[in-house]
Amino acid sequence: MAGRTVQGGDGGDGIRTFPFPVDLSVGGVGIQVGPMAAERTWHPEAPLRRVHRIDFHVVLLFTDGPVRHMVDFTEYEATAGDVLWIRPGQVHRYSRTCEYHGTALTMQPGFLPRATVEATGLYRYDLPPLLHPDPAQLDALRAALAHVGREYEDTRTLPLSLHTAVLRHSLTAFLLRLGHLAASSAPTPRQQTDTTFTLFRDAVEQGFATNHSVSAYADALGYSRRTLVRAVRAATGQTPKGFIDKRVVLEAKRLLAHTDLPIGRVGAAVGFPDAANFSKFFHLHTGLTPAAFRAELG
Repeated sequence: MAGRTVQGGDGGDGIRTFPFPVDLSVGGVGIQVGPMAAERTWHPEAPLRRVHRIDFHVVLLFTDGPVRHMVDFTEYEATAGDVLWIRPGQVHRYSRTCEYHGTALTMQPGFLPRATVEATGLYRYDLPPLLHPDPAQLDALRAALAHVGREYEDTRTLPLSLHTAVLRHSLTAFLLRLGHLAASSAPTPRQQTDTTFTLFRDAVEQGFATNHSVSAYADALGYSRRTLVRAVRAATGQTPKGFIDKRVVLEAKRLLAHTDLPIGRVGAAVGFPDAANFSKFFHLHTGLTPAAFRAELG
């Protein structure tokens, strides 16, 4: 499976996005569990120490450190006992100088049912990637992850359908603990389990590059604009328009920072065919022109 570029990118000048490597999983199931290793990769064409994007979850439980890891413009420093949770679509880069020791879990979107996704907060992008469990939480996480690992490796005692079902249950137990830790680590914890919001969030993730209209999302989801406003505000404290704009700005920043795409093509990739309109939008939300933002990073 080859990596793919973001919308608007081509060949080698976009951020490469790599899919979940099902062919590397034991039994072809939708998760992988194993030790972190220097040679670990998602795909032969994916050098981990270059900026890239993945479309699956990665959870790293460290047994040593410190390790510096970049996720969406922030360098996080993890040490023994810390957990780093990278979600689908986030841009990240492994350290060129640090050695990674611990356990890595990767999970394909769709492996767990929606009810479990909601309960575990799998797509709460507002939560910090780096988590610091206390000793009791760490012991519980280690035990739960070790159980997932044992079930993952055991392909002989159950037929594949039951093996996969057991994996889902054991993975859910681990992620419920991890999700609770993540939610309690947020500066201002919010409940984001409302289905209206989660459907909107998923629709924005799929459509932000071409659709910036709150009314269009409301119509597509079958909600009134007022219902959508209430749900999004309750979940995030933002308006739906603010939520959409924030996602567009993040993607624009990713492309400006990590690709050589011309500014006009960056704008087109996030839904602004006119470069001047994109520049005005970006300046309104960041206080910088796209060119100035790119120059600051240089």
